[in-house]
Amino acid sequence: MTKFDLDVHRAQLRQQGHWTDQHYDDFLRRALQDHPDKLAIVSDRAGGAVRLTFRELEDRVARAAGGLRKLGVGRGDVVALQLPNWWEFVVAVLATQRLGATSNPLMPIFRERELRFMLGFARCKVFIVPEGFGTLDLVGTARLLRDDLDHLEHVVVANGAGTDSFDALLDSGERVDLAPEGTPPLTDPGELSMLMYTSGTTGSPKGVQHTVNTMVNAARNMTERGHLSNDDVILVGSPVGHMLGTAAGVFLALYNRATMVLQESWNGRRALDLINEYGVTYSGGATPFLADLVREVQAGAPRPETLRLFLCAGAPIPPVLVRQASEVLGTTVTSVWGMTESLASTMTEPERAGQLSSTSDGRPVSGMQVRIVDDSGKALAPGQRGRLLVRGAQVHIGYMGIPSEETFDADGWMDTGDLAYCLADDDCTDYIRIAGRTKDVIIRGGENIPVVEIENLLVEHPSITTAALVGYPDERLGERACAFVTVENNAAVSLADIREWMDKNKVAKQYWPERIEIIKEIPRTPSGKIQKFILRDLLKP
Repeated sequence: MTKFDLDVHRAQLRQQGHWTDQHYDDFLRRALQDHPDKLAIVSDRAGGAVRLTFRELEDRVARAAGGLRKLGVGRGDVVALQLPNWWEFVVAVLATQRLGATSNPLMPIFRERELRFMLGFARCKVFIVPEGFGTLDLVGTARLLRDDLDHLEHVVVANGAGTDSFDALLDSGERVDLAPEGTPPLTDPGELSMLMYTSGTTGSPKGVQHTVNTMVNAARNMTERGHLSNDDVILVGSPVGHMLGTAAGVFLALYNRATMVLQESWNGRRALDLINEYGVTYSGGATPFLADLVREVQAGAPRPETLRLFLCAGAPIPPVLVRQASEVLGTTVTSVWGMTESLASTMTEPERAGQLSSTSDGRPVSGMQVRIVDDSGKALAPGQRGRLLVRGAQVHIGYMGIPSEETFDADGWMDTGDLAYCLADDDCTDYIRIAGRTKDVIIRGGENIPVVEIENLLVEHPSITTAALVGYPDERLGERACAFVTVENNAAVSLADIREWMDKNKVAKQYWPERIEIIKEIPRTPSGKIQKFILRDLLKP
């Protein structure tokens, strides 16, 4: 049986021009040539904002690279970063990449159990953690793990004060300055440079391996389709420990040599203040981030006059939210489909956002391909739901420790685990719509319930703010559907109310939820994706 050949895959992407072998240092070098004193980073945090020009950013990257090299970091080593949206994250990642090492962003919510697995699995050499962020003792946990894990040699403390602080690291070694233009990077841009764990919507995370080329291709395509430039100011509100914050925030800004505004942790009202203070033109995040901005303005916060574009990813966008963003914020919402393994693979153009962002998740960007197939692998016609396959220039090069043939077929296609269909409109047949996860399918009496459509309809109910539909076992029908909802101002919503709403909207009775659970908050990953496996557990006897 023919197996996927990664080397052939790399060669094809280079030949087709989708992989350009540019490095992050190339973009930083160009920024220094064009506008060294332009504001590169605003790091907004509880202790006060830190502002760095591109000249100052490069100085800190060179010093951090020297400090990391003194700690023994070199090609092939893994540096883990459990940092919030702070300037230290950007500096440390760029310094790690300059040394040919691998960056491994981790979410600050992770505790000892998750960290012991993740740091051990990747055999991290250096672990960078924050002092004074959140309620967890991240520094104490990091030092405990350093003493227990033989490969973890150093802990560096951002915002710390001791000899192991990030500031001390900056002054500890000989600078590693930008190499002359044309100098090959220490690591091939097609090799592993970024390790990111999956976000855990269905359970155990896996180590996703990305390259500089996959990340740069994503930035280039988001830039071209979203019409971004170095005149934009980018708010990074999504956590940098997740791919959305890193790829569609930090690296997107670096690619464009644009100013990035790092928001320490998400708060809708604070985000609006930052947008208005710094003239933010672009931001991105999952639907809860956008919904927060809408609610804050509806409650009286200043309108974000400069915010022209919001890239919404992580889940299909409820149509009502697209309308509200336009009417309340004056912002165009572009829908994007991607995942940790495949970055920003499909995207709606701003010009068609009003028409399509609420009904599709975009069309493939340059260098990306999608297929929708049935369980036998047969391609399906527009309008037919099936398994979503993806391949191309933004797809990861495999899971760490897992043979590639378990992830890719011989032609390089990866099963995303998502269900989708192509729009049947003749003008939009290359646009896709996510219809749920394969693990989220609810089959009631042999009939597949259209989960996403029902969830969107529930959110349209005047008393419901968010909704998640999950299946629970039934002896006669196999499964029934339960709607978990959050409500507006403690409103009373009953199953009878839901049935009346379904009937009013002429939904087939087979699709109606047969149970409702009102909860305070829908469980989500840090990037905003709903964790339905937690909801299913709540339904167990």
